[in-house]
Amino acid sequence: MPEPDRIIRLRTVLARTGLSRSTLYRKIAEGTFPAQIKISINGAGWRESDVNRWIADPVAWRIERQF
Repeated sequence: MPEPDRIIRLRTVLARTGLSRSTLYRKIAEGTFPAQIKISINGAGWRESDVNRWIADPVAWRIERQF
């Protein structure tokens, strides 16, 4: 049985990607990084699988989402 997808928070995403906070949000706006999902009224996070796919191949992630 596959492990459930974890939700990771901003600090973890920044550490794993090496991006700055402003670059991360710019990439989200451009559609070149996975958007966060709302997990509570004031909280948001990213699906770990989406972030891992982006880390593995950032260019393919964008192409995959455009079509």
